[in-house]
Amino acid sequence: MELNWILVDEIIRNGLKEDINNIDLTTDNLVDDEEMCRAYMIAKEDGVIAGLHVVKRVFETLDDNIKVNFKVKDGDKVKEGSKVAEIEGKTRAILKGERLALNLIQRMSGIATTANRYSELVKDYPVKIVDTRKTTPGLRILEKYAVRIGGCCNHRYNLSEAVMLKDNHIKVAGGIREAILKIKKRIPFTVKVEVEVESIEELKEAIEVGVDIVMLDNMNLKEMKEAVKIGKGKVILEASGGITEESLVEVAKTGVDIISMGALTHSVNAMDISLSII
Repeated sequence: MELNWILVDEIIRNGLKEDINNIDLTTDNLVDDEEMCRAYMIAKEDGVIAGLHVVKRVFETLDDNIKVNFKVKDGDKVKEGSKVAEIEGKTRAILKGERLALNLIQRMSGIATTANRYSELVKDYPVKIVDTRKTTPGLRILEKYAVRIGGCCNHRYNLSEAVMLKDNHIKVAGGIREAILKIKKRIPFTVKVEVEVESIEELKEAIEVGVDIVMLDNMNLKEMKEAVKIGKGKVILEASGGITEESLVEVAKTGVDIISMGALTHSVNAMDISLSII
C-alpha cells in the first residue's frame, strides 16, 4: 500500500522546521556531531501499527546513513512491550527526529487501531466503513492511509475527487433536483455525483433525477431500512451522521452499502509508543 512521498516529504520537512526552527539548543550543545547510538521504538499498549515507513523517512531526512530496521510491519497487531523498530545512527539525528517520528506513528497507529476494531465489528456484513474529510489539517494523506491499514476504506480525499451535494449546496441551488441537474451539465461524465438526503421523499427525488450515490444523513434505523428497500441496486447508499461504535452493527444490518464515520480520524486516541536509546 503506497504513499505519495512527494506529499509525505513535505509534511516531514514542515514538521522538522516547526520543531527545530534554527538549532536544537539541547542536543547540538550536548552531543558531539559524530556520536552514534542505537534506539528502540516500543509499543506501550496493544494496537495496530501504521506509519513505519514514515518514521524511517523522518530519520533519513536528518541523516542519510541512519539505519531503521522494522520489527513488525504496518497492519500488524502488537502487544504492550513489543519492539516496533530499531534505529541506529548519529545520536543527534535520532534525538532531533524522535518527537516528530513518534507524533506521526502514534497518531497513525491510533487511527489504524480504531479502524481495525470497527472493521472487525462488521466483517460478517456486506458493507464498507469509510472515513470522511474530518482529518487533521496537513495530515490527511497519512490519516487516510492509516484507515486503510486498519481495514476500513477511504471516502474522497478532497473536494476535487467527486461531487457531493450537501445541505448548504442544495439550499444555494434551490433544491435537490435543481442542484443535480445544474451540476451534471457542468462536470465531466467520468465524475460521480453524491447527494445528501434527510428524508425518504428526498431519496426518491434524488434517484429520479439520477445520482450515483445517496448519503442518508442522520436517518434512524427504520428510515434506513426503508431507504434500502427503495434504493438498493439503483444507487449506492451511504449511511452517515451520529453513527457510533455501539450502533455500528445495527446500521450494517439495515443493508446500506457504505457507512461513513468521522470518528475514524477526528477523535481517536493516539497509540502510546515510546523511543528509548540503549
